[in-house]
Amino acid sequence: MKRALVKQHIIETASNLFYKNGYNRTGINEIIKEANIAKATLYNHFKSKEDICIAYLKYKNQGFTEDLKTFINAKTIGKQKLLGLFDFLQSFYSSKEFNGCWCINTVSEIPKSNVAIRNEIVAQKEALIEFISDLVQDNLKGYTKDESFKIAKQIFILYEGAISESHLQDNPWPIQSAKSICEQLI
Repeated sequence: MKRALVKQHIIETASNLFYKNGYNRTGINEIIKEANIAKATLYNHFKSKEDICIAYLKYKNQGFTEDLKTFINAKTIGKQKLLGLFDFLQSFYSSKEFNGCWCINTVSEIPKSNVAIRNEIVAQKEALIEFISDLVQDNLKGYTKDESFKIAKQIFILYEGAISESHLQDNPWPIQSAKSICEQLI
């Protein structure tokens, strides 16, 4: 296989394992075995498990973000685009692979001192807030950029709480409740 394909294969294999089993419960040897590669091959592409984790976080976020944007872009302009965030979350929750938010799952397993992984997670969450802020700005009239950002952070908290609680409760009611609160907010 070409080098880029091997690296992608490692990322996809590790992503499946990390998301399903957790970061700490997935060892390097398990990734090597599942990917059907040699240890040297893994270390030719990644210096450490932490580097694989960062690649995993980026990989999950890229696919999720693309799917989210496609879903939201299909919604009617206006409040429906913002409420669509929760419709998308409902769809995500309903998928058979759903195991919560990969960022929240990962950050709960690492020490606070792991700056590299934490920074990647924070960057992903900040990008989501920016995306929501742009949705507010483009779909709700009369708000300044600062006001849109404030509303976006409130919607983000609803979104994050909904994904965490739906995972914990193994029930979609937190998503439905968060959507209802968001509707009142906007």
